[in-house]
Amino acid sequence: MDNTQKEHWENVYATKNQDQVSWTQEIPQTSLDFIDSFPLGKDAKIIDIGGGDGNLVDFLLKKGYQDITVLDISAKALDKAKARLGTEAEKVKWIVSDITTFQPQETYDIWHDRAAFHFLTTPEQISGYLDIAEKNTTGFMIIGTFSKNGPLQCSGLDIQQYDDVSLAARFKTGFEKIKCLTENHTTPFGTVQNFVFCSFKKI
Repeated sequence: MDNTQKEHWENVYATKNQDQVSWTQEIPQTSLDFIDSFPLGKDAKIIDIGGGDGNLVDFLLKKGYQDITVLDISAKALDKAKARLGTEAEKVKWIVSDITTFQPQETYDIWHDRAAFHFLTTPEQISGYLDIAEKNTTGFMIIGTFSKNGPLQCSGLDIQQYDDVSLAARFKTGFEKIKCLTENHTTPFGTVQNFVFCSFKKI
């Protein structure tokens, strides 16, 4: 991603609320179920890639997780999440960064990404992401993308569709697939998007 991408997302979050963007989930149940399935305590270090102003962080805080990082290319998205959380936001690490050039200062027990990875469409972007994820994840990973039955675009941008086989193949050098599932996400506008989610264990 470049400055054009950053400007795109800053504009999206500056002009639209949660009920006006397709990826909004009231309860991110699939992500929570995967996180709960891992044999880790509440001190697990979790990073949410492309978390924006999504609600996953709210639920992780309610569950008692103590080491949460939310990364997004859009500062405005993170500002919205901070405003929503109020004083609870002080318990979270907030990072404004393009994931493909992210330079982590620590490693993570759980790497979570719902609907960020599929925006990477060039070999350079994808290999950059894979390298960062592999070097900085010590435990588990959750990736959710549009499936082969999902949309070809999101927010006016082309995306890369995956299924369980192609998603697992992307991460095979550093991660072993645990489980994959597909699910329909109903957007705030009543349309349906089919996602594939896979969980992985670091090799």
